[in-house]
Amino acid sequence: MAEFQRPTSEQELRQHFEQIKPYMNPTMAYYESSRCLFCYDAPCVQACPTGIDIPLFIRQIHTKNVEGAARTIYSSNYFGNICGKVCPTEVLCEGACVYNHQQVKPIEIGRLQSFATSSVINTQKQLFRPAPDNGKKVAVVGAGPSGISCACELRAHGYEVTVFEARDYPSGLALYGCAPYKVTNQDVLDEVTWLQQQFGFQVHYGQAIQTPEQWQELESDYDAIFLGTGLGTTRSLKIPGEDLDNCFGATEFIEQVKLNPLQAKVGKQVVVIGGGNTAMDAASESARLGAEEVTLVYRRSKSAMGAYEFEYDLAKSVGVKGIFNAVPVAILGESQVSAVRFVKTQEDEGRAAVIPGSEFEIACDVAILATGQSKMTELFSRIPGLIADAQGRVVVNPATRQTAHPKYFAGGDAVNGGAEVVNAAAEGKMAAKGIHEYLQFSE
Repeated sequence: MAEFQRPTSEQELRQHFEQIKPYMNPTMAYYESSRCLFCYDAPCVQACPTGIDIPLFIRQIHTKNVEGAARTIYSSNYFGNICGKVCPTEVLCEGACVYNHQQVKPIEIGRLQSFATSSVINTQKQLFRPAPDNGKKVAVVGAGPSGISCACELRAHGYEVTVFEARDYPSGLALYGCAPYKVTNQDVLDEVTWLQQQFGFQVHYGQAIQTPEQWQELESDYDAIFLGTGLGTTRSLKIPGEDLDNCFGATEFIEQVKLNPLQAKVGKQVVVIGGGNTAMDAASESARLGAEEVTLVYRRSKSAMGAYEFEYDLAKSVGVKGIFNAVPVAILGESQVSAVRFVKTQEDEGRAAVIPGSEFEIACDVAILATGQSKMTELFSRIPGLIADAQGRVVVNPATRQTAHPKYFAGGDAVNGGAEVVNAAAEGKMAAKGIHEYLQFSE
């Protein structure tokens, strides 16, 4: 029996996708901030990819200086509000909290962070302004977390910044790929709108930069270019039946759920193939959209899954079942999916080895492939001098984010191959500093 019925209204959607990290009110934030020990070595700061001064902003919240707390957060992380909601805080800042060593609940750092930042967003508080125009221009390709962070930091140094985004909305996977029970679309859009008001960068939507001629035009019109292009579509498993109706990628499914949830394709019996955090989100969302049975199948053991343990627990909490050590060999059906055929595996020197004669089938009417996203290697090949590694990731100087083509810098998933929003935000800001250093000494 399904825990959730198919939602038919916006109200039911909100109930099914209730925020797992809801905003605190001022009283809650005051009392939660009072629990902080303000550790002298602050292990939470060391665990944050953007290095936010967490004890400082918590102290500022406790002394009712919420505006100061927001400034502290945004000075390190331009996606402070969204990261407070979608960051895996359980394994980052909160996972490093000293209370964990005392079997005491860690400080809810993520919720405190979102409390402070949402306050200035909601009141349209002006915390930052761009520096005076320095006469130089930078193009940012991709309006995801890395691109927007790069744009903000560049404007803080006085550069004229134009962002080119192929899609209709900003924030990349922060909008299109983060589960709606983690963050709402409105939260994401509100933060980017606020950042644009603070720093004054331009964004051109629906403008994909793809051809060699377009790259050449950018090179002639701008002093530097930042690549925040992210990743491509879901990778194929190269097995029979992937072209059947109701077999689709997890990233594409999650995008449907984020943009048009009431029309998202959800079957009665859903099989999700994969063991990463995206697989957990796709499985959980299927259950919340009314699937009667959701089965998550991973090729290796549970302990070998790439997903965080709390993500798997979240999926299990809404009725998702897990099957491990099984690899798909075919998607079955005539015109649309009717089952997935698997074969059992066993660990052999760290690899998932197939067990002959162990095939079995799971009946389903939807198969979701959470098999990772393809790299943008074809796109990068159109930029002379750019180098990608064997995995299709843009090669950069780790300190400056500069590529082999000196005019290009890169960050986010295009470089790291797929990480968290907070990592992309950190890399975009680091690249802006690299661009600033490059342009300062390039004349």
